[in-house]
Amino acid sequence: MQSYVISLGGSLIAPDKLDSAFLAKFRALILKHAKNNRFIIICGGGKIARRYQEAAKDIVKPSNEDLDWLGIHATRLNAHLVRTVLKPIAFTRILKNPTERVELKRGQNVIVAAGWKPGFSTDYGAVMFARTFHIETVINLTDIDYVYTKDPKKFDDAKPLKQINWRVYREMVGNKWDPGANVPFDPVASKEAQKDGITVHMINGRNLANLEKLIEGKGFIGTTIADRR
Repeated sequence: MQSYVISLGGSLIAPDKLDSAFLAKFRALILKHAKNNRFIIICGGGKIARRYQEAAKDIVKPSNEDLDWLGIHATRLNAHLVRTVLKPIAFTRILKNPTERVELKRGQNVIVAAGWKPGFSTDYGAVMFARTFHIETVINLTDIDYVYTKDPKKFDDAKPLKQINWRVYREMVGNKWDPGANVPFDPVASKEAQKDGITVHMINGRNLANLEKLIEGKGFIGTTIADRR
């Protein structure tokens, strides 16, 4: 039985409003593959988080910690929705602390997780859950097909990267995490993933058939960040 941490981006759960059609298809895929695989699904906040943060900024000058907490609670609300639709096979509560290890009952092959505390991204949470549960693979579901050498929206000569090692990737993104930074995978999480020898697959979460290929060990579209063993 294979185990995966899936980082489910908030842009997929709530790109503008809650996308129940996407969640229904995602649910069907997880139900199908949870028979032979275990999943930890950590949820992002998406536009729900940003709208709460923007509302606070319209009224007061919130601290970065307050803004972080608004984002964290948005991830938890999204996670409760995901756990609700996966309830028959999901662990009984949302996990928030990625260092907490729980035992799954028979028939429960899914854990749904959310943001932890200020200063830590859901990418970091995904890597920490992988560490805690001794999982070697993180699947990061985003809204892009590949990691590129440059921002493809700004540079015509940006090239997609299908395979990259952690050293090269970390040289691209630096070492500091900034909640507002536009990087494919959090630099601090990347450092920890490299330390643990974790493989991260970056794929477009809108293409669930592609996600299924990855889970089934078939060729898929996306970027793999890993060091050779």
